[in-house]
Amino acid sequence: MSFNVYNSLSKTKEPFRPLEDGVVRMYNCGPTVYNRQHIGNFRSFLFADTLRRWLEYSGYEVRQVMNITDVGHLLDDQDEGEDKIEAQAKRTQKSPKEIADEYAQMFLEDIAQFGVLEPLARPRATEYIPEMVEMVEGLIAKGNAYQVGGDVYFDVASFPPYGRLSGNRVEDLVAGARIDVNEDKRHPADFALWKSDPRHLMKWETVFGPDGFPGWHIECSAMARKLLGDRIDVHTGGEDNVFPHHECEIAQTECFTGAPFATYWMHAKFLQVDGGKMSKSLGNVYTIDDVKEKGYDPRQLRYALIRGHYRTPLNFTWESMKGAAAELDNLDDLLALLQRAAEGADGDPGAGAELVQEAQAGFEAAMNDDLNVSQALAALLPLRRQALENAFGSEAAKDALAFLERAMAVFGIAREQDAGSDAEIDALVAARTQARADKDWAESDRIRDELAALGIEVKDTAGGATWRRK
Repeated sequence: MSFNVYNSLSKTKEPFRPLEDGVVRMYNCGPTVYNRQHIGNFRSFLFADTLRRWLEYSGYEVRQVMNITDVGHLLDDQDEGEDKIEAQAKRTQKSPKEIADEYAQMFLEDIAQFGVLEPLARPRATEYIPEMVEMVEGLIAKGNAYQVGGDVYFDVASFPPYGRLSGNRVEDLVAGARIDVNEDKRHPADFALWKSDPRHLMKWETVFGPDGFPGWHIECSAMARKLLGDRIDVHTGGEDNVFPHHECEIAQTECFTGAPFATYWMHAKFLQVDGGKMSKSLGNVYTIDDVKEKGYDPRQLRYALIRGHYRTPLNFTWESMKGAAAELDNLDDLLALLQRAAEGADGDPGAGAELVQEAQAGFEAAMNDDLNVSQALAALLPLRRQALENAFGSEAAKDALAFLERAMAVFGIAREQDAGSDAEIDALVAARTQARADKDWAESDRIRDELAALGIEVKDTAGGATWRRK
């Protein structure tokens, strides 16, 4: 079955066919590093990571780039206002570089806790100024951009498809409505490729003048082109990136290269909190540390943020977090049950094999349907019912265990294996079981504490003791 994705550009589901057989070039819009990233930001980043993992499960080599914006992102996401990083620098009496370095490092530490795979590159915008200038000069030469003083604007009238991604019509983007009046522009919808301001703290001397800095949109186009080539397969981001950011990326890149930019555009919906938007005034702008303080770990939070379909708004509450943690516990318990069944020797070793095949087929069909994670998770439920009934034969259980571990790796929630080998844990659990049989409660408690220190949770069931890694 082919992988079908919803393309924000065509507004339809389409078969996924990369430009090069077996290779996917993917660009993901990363953070603007002027503050700590909240859990809503991470929904988009985890969606991108899940997409990559599914593509790799499907046999593709994924060349992934996720940028870090450290200059040029203005407060209103348009062409006016203050640079977000510089505004934070002024508030904290630090330099813009100190702010960018501090929050970039914080982002990298946070995203590592989620187990996100490392991309091919994490370019920072300030490292690609020559590539941006090259594109801006090229757009002027082609007649798609014009210079006014030290500023350079893209002429949207030179690109008739402008608005196709977002659905915005140029004639509707009138001054005083979606965009501010700027008499330097030929049309109110024209957007800045390069800005000039002697008061700006981060600036470069170029052919456009001595006090310039890039517009937000040109940054991603230049970095994607430099690292992945003129054409890429898929570009992702949050729904807030659709307009103006991605709309402008398409226009400037396609005018510069003369070719389509990204074949597929994929966007994750916002994360809601308590049924509404996150708000500092409501005290519900949560970071990963806030979630950890409530007793949950990053693996549980990752599961909570990916278990709904990426194109459906997801509502985060502490009750939903509790439910997500319980669901993840059930998956971990299933792993333990399958491990136990795989080591058994009684009955038909192939019992349950057909169920494993059905579960895998259902899982793959759901993921191939535009990453339908919720349906993919539902496809795993019959395995748990079979395991709870102790109805798996040893060989079928081994197949089920191997498949489940692959599925959990796709979701980025694979269990960690760093606290002792399975055989060592099995030996400790067996020793604890014997101590309990001998009514040696002190020894039983000692082994329980040793297992807990290794991050191992033991459950005593009617069929014997099972264990899982926390």
